[in-house]
Amino acid sequence: MSKGVLMVNLGSPKSTNPKDVKNYLDEFLMDERVIDVPYLLRAFIVKGIVLNTRPKKSAAAYQRIWWDEGSPLIVLSERLQEKVDNYTGVPIALAMRYGEPSIKQGLQELVDKGVDEILLMPLYPQFAMATTETILVLAEELQKEFFPQVKFTTLPPFYNHPDYINVLSRSIAEKLEGVDYEHLLFSYHGVPERHIKKSDITKSHCQIDGSCCQTASPAHQFCYRHQCKETTKQVAEALQLKEGTFSTSFQSRLGFDPWLQPYTDRTIEKFGLNGMKKMAIVSPAFVSDCLETLEELGMEGKEIFEENGGEEFTLIPCLNDREDWVKTLSRWIDEWATQPETQKA
Repeated sequence: MSKGVLMVNLGSPKSTNPKDVKNYLDEFLMDERVIDVPYLLRAFIVKGIVLNTRPKKSAAAYQRIWWDEGSPLIVLSERLQEKVDNYTGVPIALAMRYGEPSIKQGLQELVDKGVDEILLMPLYPQFAMATTETILVLAEELQKEFFPQVKFTTLPPFYNHPDYINVLSRSIAEKLEGVDYEHLLFSYHGVPERHIKKSDITKSHCQIDGSCCQTASPAHQFCYRHQCKETTKQVAEALQLKEGTFSTSFQSRLGFDPWLQPYTDRTIEKFGLNGMKKMAIVSPAFVSDCLETLEELGMEGKEIFEENGGEEFTLIPCLNDREDWVKTLSRWIDEWATQPETQKA
């Protein structure tokens, strides 16, 4: 069998034009694993409300972070794919869950090169319905309809993989070298609380309280909250952070349902109001810098902190196309590609 890899990231509008942003938001928010309510209600929320109010605001936000080459998320993902491709002996294609290049285009690119066994590589460290799961579900649908001859293997969530923890910890340490800070905030993309309970394969473990994420359970295999907290815990141990000098929060909530807490914006505000002058922030739910890291944290977060008395706000970049991250992904790919057939998942 001929092997290849499809790296998949979130996606981005084609441009900062409100029309392109509207098209992107339509595809993104109409995904039943992003807004998981019945179709008619989802259509009313998205097409009746959000798409009539949000595209202009979102377009302005994208304009603040857009690069000459295009969307930072797309550009950084392309750089990563190109570097990994240079390191490995198997073809590497890139796709986005929303927008272009689409997953279908990425699969077709590999098939056109003679590939009939594909490693699906969602570029998300933690599992979530609205990220990893929606990628895998769509890929399987496309496989059945267009690529029945292709075999899929999936890279599991790597939130606690020693290689990932080492690279993430090193990237944080490098950025904070010589920086005087009082607190390091690990900010993860938020999800509605109901997503956590829907993903609970035991149907009873996830209570979203103070103990369920620390109590061993099969549910943790698909528990986004547990996996985020575990990433924070392992990085804190690797960096030997003292208790009380770091914490976890969740950003980017939408609507009025309860989402995972504490909320990042309110946490930053509280830091400033409580007299904190210097803070640092990292977003380990993303491997590529994007709107949520560059604008929501790097700009809005900084503004919130300074408006409430804070003075120094340090944004730690995502892993992007760091050399050690490129080598890590390349090693994972080569290990998969050289496994005997019987050992493959």
